[in-house]
Amino acid sequence: MMRLALAMTAAAALAACQMETPPAPPADLPENACGAAALQNLVGQPASVLETMRFAATTRIIRPDMAVTMDFSPERLNIEIDRAEMISRVACG
Repeated sequence: MMRLALAMTAAAALAACQMETPPAPPADLPENACGAAALQNLVGQPASVLETMRFAATTRIIRPDMAVTMDFSPERLNIEIDRAEMISRVACG
């Protein structure tokens, strides 16, 4: 009887450690879901040109040494600014 109780306890403990099923991958989105391809002409321009622009997508302006989250959002437009205050990259993510 004691062995059965021990076996049941061990089985319950192991079941609690079972790995979860990974979430399903997101639906396929177009590679250019944020519209970055149409804005590649901004690369090399001064960051000041962004002051008068409005963007339809969620936009994140990333400056040097700025903390940013590592989450990937294909609909988000990322615009990276270098230390010379020039736009160095425009990409989705």
